[in-house]
Amino acid sequence: MTNPAFTATASAATLANPLQWIYRGVSEVFPDQPDSTDPEQNLVQRLQTCDRPLRVKLGIDPTGAEIHLGHSIPVRKLRAFQDAGHIAVLIIGDFTARIGDPTGKSEVRRQLTVEDVQANAKTYLDQVRPILDFDTPGRLEIRYNSEWLSGLDLGKVLTLLATMTVGQMLAKEGFAERYEKGNPVFLHEFLYPLMQGYDSVAVQADIELGGTDQKFNIAVGRDLQRHFGLPPQFGLLMPLLLGTDGSQKMSKSLNNYVGLQEAPLTMYSKLEKTPDALIRDYFELLTTLNLADLPENPREQQKQLALDITRQFHGEEAALQAQQAAINLVQGTGEPAAGVPEFSLGTIQFPAKLFYIIGATGLCASSSEARRQIQGGGVKLDGEKLADPNQEFANPDPLVGKVLQVGKKKFMRLVA
Repeated sequence: MTNPAFTATASAATLANPLQWIYRGVSEVFPDQPDSTDPEQNLVQRLQTCDRPLRVKLGIDPTGAEIHLGHSIPVRKLRAFQDAGHIAVLIIGDFTARIGDPTGKSEVRRQLTVEDVQANAKTYLDQVRPILDFDTPGRLEIRYNSEWLSGLDLGKVLTLLATMTVGQMLAKEGFAERYEKGNPVFLHEFLYPLMQGYDSVAVQADIELGGTDQKFNIAVGRDLQRHFGLPPQFGLLMPLLLGTDGSQKMSKSLNNYVGLQEAPLTMYSKLEKTPDALIRDYFELLTTLNLADLPENPREQQKQLALDITRQFHGEEAALQAQQAAINLVQGTGEPAAGVPEFSLGTIQFPAKLFYIIGATGLCASSSEARRQIQGGGVKLDGEKLADPNQEFANPDPLVGKVLQVGKKKFMRLVA
């Protein structure tokens, strides 16, 4: 079911200025010749003169089970095109995921099994459902690229390979760096941008969305469309979101992410402490709120950001409850355990030391950080400070049902 709150705000932003939404938060549009009247060189001209809805492509490879806010940025832009009357073509890269996008990788990616990809693909659709319009007829196509890629015979593969040279492939940043360092670049990796580009041919895309790291792959799609006699698509690139640490790209492996399916309180608490330097970018990329109307106080901006994004994925009532629960937890009032995410102690082998338990919950990025937090007085168990990082628990019984707190805004209820 489409999230009504998300629909309302997106539509309002679109209707207020029918073209402003195109460029909100966009890093680059290519080709982009603003003074041209050629609809193949000027995206606004294409939008204004085309006598049919445009087909706007976004490809996502289900290489993992969880999507975070960084992944949601092009999905949000896809929704904006839906609200403007165009067709969102969401491609689940169930075939290309088995190769793995080599973009930004210093080594070859592990190839996934068919079963891995199918399981991940289901979770991806569940996670983007609050963002996209799944209900309006004709506004969304969900396609799996195995539909056309799995049927390519050797002759067609050779045709694709003949459209690019090795030199062009090595111009791709990741390939060039690996080649210069003597790290292996395998031939099957050269197929990835060609296959992703062929997706644009198969669905006859007018526009392709992606992160700034996808420019090479989108440009390959333009070249292949020309090769097969189709008008070349526009590329619309979105920035890569910095994580909650304020310094590195949002990533689950760096523990600086906000997952789309995280519990409302977890989501709210993470976003409520967004670094000041990132707040405006987060508002621009992750909301449809008018940037001119933001409160002046940075603390109020943090709370508004956290509330709006939590509302998008969990609804108004759950977002307000998460906000109140966060206040209660910090002030020690109300019901402190209400809405707190849970961690099962059954995943830990006892006896176990306190610093290890905290590291395992994910409240700290590592055991060493857990030690520092304990020694600095930043760890509490049901409101009582814990001082010894080496405190040992023979079994989970003394911890079950209690709320573990790290700093002012990180909480976890410990369960059996």
